[in-house]
Amino acid sequence: MTAQDIAAWDADLQTLTDRLSWMFTRPEPKKTFGLMLRALLADVPKKNSWGLAEHAGLPTPRPVEHLLDGAVWDADVLRDLVRDYVVAGLGATDAILVADDTQAIKKGSNSVGVAPQHCGLTNQIENCQVMPMLTYATEAGHAFIDRELYLPESWTAAPDRCRAAGIPAEREFATKPQLVQRMLARVLAADVVFGWFAADSGYGRDPGLRAFCHDNALRYVMAVPVDLSLVDARGKALCCKDILTGRAQRWERRSAGEGSKGARLYDWAMHAVRVKGQDPTDGFAHTLLIRRSKDMRRRKGQPASYDIEYFLVHALLSTTMAEMVRAAGLRWKIEEESQ
Repeated sequence: MTAQDIAAWDADLQTLTDRLSWMFTRPEPKKTFGLMLRALLADVPKKNSWGLAEHAGLPTPRPVEHLLDGAVWDADVLRDLVRDYVVAGLGATDAILVADDTQAIKKGSNSVGVAPQHCGLTNQIENCQVMPMLTYATEAGHAFIDRELYLPESWTAAPDRCRAAGIPAEREFATKPQLVQRMLARVLAADVVFGWFAADSGYGRDPGLRAFCHDNALRYVMAVPVDLSLVDARGKALCCKDILTGRAQRWERRSAGEGSKGARLYDWAMHAVRVKGQDPTDGFAHTLLIRRSKDMRRRKGQPASYDIEYFLVHALLSTTMAEMVRAAGLRWKIEEESQ
């Protein structure tokens, strides 16, 4: 890294913020927007209004607070501009759209959508906000391109509370998979180029989200629970675990991408399956992709066993295991962004 590199990055950032400044009608929010963006990218210990203002050299946090809660500008317009900027730089026909949740732990009960609910940051119930996020991932890079705020029923069932928080009256309860469908619909409407959609089992278990992908002929690889309802060629009911234990497996060792310690190697097997009550798109097929750890894990008080994860794949009939594994591996890019 050289001084010239740093100067070039600074110039690129200035060009970007200048391109976005038309969103603001007054000069004060334009200036604050640029300062806040630089502070968000900097190593600021606490990225609240006080921390951002201090890094930006502002005497008080009020300019930052006004930008976020008082200035006239459209966050959805900014969302679309960010998406277009990311796709312009990373766009590829084999890009992966990845959905996952991120959380913000909060104190009190006034932040929109805050409630005691499962928090992936701590893997326990916390008073937090939950935001389904959508990222655009390729081998060259990855970045968030959309977001939705999940409103628990404790909010949508309380119109006075919603009105006091500024939530539009027409906003009704929507599950997290339904919010992801909205984000995918926006991507499709914008003609964003991509090849696959990926998500964890919290989304893979949802038949409505799978149906949306089938209706729009989207290729997907989604983690699914062991009890996902499947049927065999004779129409007999079974689940993922039945396929693992009831059939001989042909394992192939493949990399799911590069991690902090090098290639993330796993053993993989695949089986053609039928999902109970849900047919694939014409010309597509469902495949159960099984991922097994290379070595057995030893846990206190339990026999040694492999770590197993199941993925339901919806793709063209000619799709290879290598393509499926690549898509499954890029799903982890969103974990890096959430961190």
